[in-house]
Amino acid sequence: MSERSERSGHTAEPPAGARRVDSATEAFVAHRNLLFTVAYEMLGSAADAEDVLQETWLRWAGVDLGTVRDQRAYLVRMTTRQALGRLRTLRRRKESYVGPWLPEPLLTAPDVAEDVELADSVSMAMLLVLETLTPTERAVFVLREVFGLGYDEIAEAVDKSSGAVRQIAHRARAHVAARRPREVVSPAETRGALEAFRRAVETGDLQRLLDLIAPDVVLLTDGGGMVQAATAPVVGADKVARVLGRIDAAVSLQVTQVNGCPALILRLGGKVDTVLAVRLDGGLITGLYAVRNPGKLSRIDRETTVSRRVRGLADRSA
Repeated sequence: MSERSERSGHTAEPPAGARRVDSATEAFVAHRNLLFTVAYEMLGSAADAEDVLQETWLRWAGVDLGTVRDQRAYLVRMTTRQALGRLRTLRRRKESYVGPWLPEPLLTAPDVAEDVELADSVSMAMLLVLETLTPTERAVFVLREVFGLGYDEIAEAVDKSSGAVRQIAHRARAHVAARRPREVVSPAETRGALEAFRRAVETGDLQRLLDLIAPDVVLLTDGGGMVQAATAPVVGADKVARVLGRIDAAVSLQVTQVNGCPALILRLGGKVDTVLAVRLDGGLITGLYAVRNPGKLSRIDRETTVSRRVRGLADRSA
C-alpha cells in the first residue's frame, strides 16, 4: 500500500489484471463440477478429465470476459473441444490395452443415485455404451441428452453445422437406445439385491449366487496388464459364479455407490484390490464390472462430485 493510500485511509484498488483473474477463477470454480462431469462422461477417465480441466483453465484465464455472453456455454464448449482431442488419443491407446477396458470408477455421493438421469449417464454400463460411438457422436449425445444444450451451442463445440448436429444426435440416440439398460430399479430393491449378493460372495454360496445372477450375466475384468484378470468377458451364470466363488476369504467387502450405481469395494490387507460395479435388470444381476487396474483405483477412497448444475453461482452474462 502506498503512503498516500495509507494517509487517506483508503485501500488501493487491485490492478485490473488481478480483478480479471479473480473473476475468471470465481466463474471456473463455480462451473468446475459440471465441467468435470462433461469431460468424464466423454472420456471415462477421471485422470484424463482432470487434465482436460487444467487445459481448459489455462485457456479460460486468457479470455476477455467482457466478450463472453454465457460463461457456462463458453466453458462447456472449451471443455468439449479439449476432451474431443484427448478422446481421439485415448481411442488409439485402447487398441493396445490388455484385456477389457473399463471406465475409471468414481466413489459418488448417495444423492447422485437419486438423480436417475445423471446416475444412468455416468454408470459403467452407459459409459461402455458410449465407447461404441465415434468421438463426435459421443460429444453430441452427452451435451444434448445429459446436459440439455441446444443444437447451435453443440455445433460450436464440435465444429459442425446445426443441421449436421441434429443428424448426429438422432443417430447417436438410436444407437444408445438399442444398447442401454431399460429397467429402473428402486433404491430399496437395489440395496436388498446388493446386500444379498455381498453375503453370497462373502460366504462362497454358489447356489445363492446362481439365484441372484441372470443366466446370461457378463463379467468384465479390467487388470490393464498390471494385475491378474480375465482377458476376455466371462459369460454365463455358472462360469461367473465359479469366478466369484474363488474370491479370497481374507477379502473384505464394502457395499457402496460407484458412478451412481450399486457396487462393492474389495479390500485385501486394508488396501483396495477391486471395485466391482453391479448392473441390475429384472431383479437379477446382468452385468458385473470388476476394475483391478491399480492405476484406476487411486480416487476410490475419496468421494468425487459429479453434477449437471453450476455450484454457488448462477449462469452469468458478461
